[in-house]
Amino acid sequence: MRVLVVEDDIKIAQFIQKGLKSSGFAVDHAPTGNQGLERALQDPYDVMIVDIMLPEMDGISLIKKIRQERKNTPVIILSARDRVDDRVKGLQAGADDYLTKPFAFSELLARIQALIRRAGNVTDPVMLAYADLSIDILKRQVKRDDQLIEVQPLEFSLLEYLLRNRERVVSKTMIMEHVWNYNFDPMTNVVEARICRLRDKIDKGFEPKLIHTVRGAGYVLKV
Repeated sequence: MRVLVVEDDIKIAQFIQKGLKSSGFAVDHAPTGNQGLERALQDPYDVMIVDIMLPEMDGISLIKKIRQERKNTPVIILSARDRVDDRVKGLQAGADDYLTKPFAFSELLARIQALIRRAGNVTDPVMLAYADLSIDILKRQVKRDDQLIEVQPLEFSLLEYLLRNRERVVSKTMIMEHVWNYNFDPMTNVVEARICRLRDKIDKGFEPKLIHTVRGAGYVLKV
């Protein structure tokens, strides 16, 4: 999952980035409203976190502009303003949630996960499952046929992305953009290497095989 943080306070931005990366998210940061708008219109994101008080362009204007461009990326506003009318203005501008500063990272993470679930039509608040494979989003646990499988944080993020797109082919470019936070380099085999490691853990010794290569197109998780 890929998140854009639009925040001019460097300490807050670093705090959010550190927490999200340790939770398996790919994170980009924009310190101004104009940079945030440019990134939001150019790159695909699963969630945006937007401060209201930004240089160059305020957060409300930023949200209005991306909605005018028919970008439906879920948006959480961060703001020191906690008056009802401020929250109403933010939500009316097109934000999906509003969190006041100071805030606990655990609450921000829970709100991000809730928005991603809604956007992906995921009804279970904790678990993602397919066939006999399941992952616990909050505990960061993976099971196959009720057997606990140890995976690294990046492998968990990769598996979560495949599960959220189950039975749909995802390209290496899409994986790089959502699991790693940099653009696809055709000369690297990092995706193939991680898929191979994940297959060894998820499919080896189990039937049916779930992670499949679609030659020339990418990968798909299916029975």
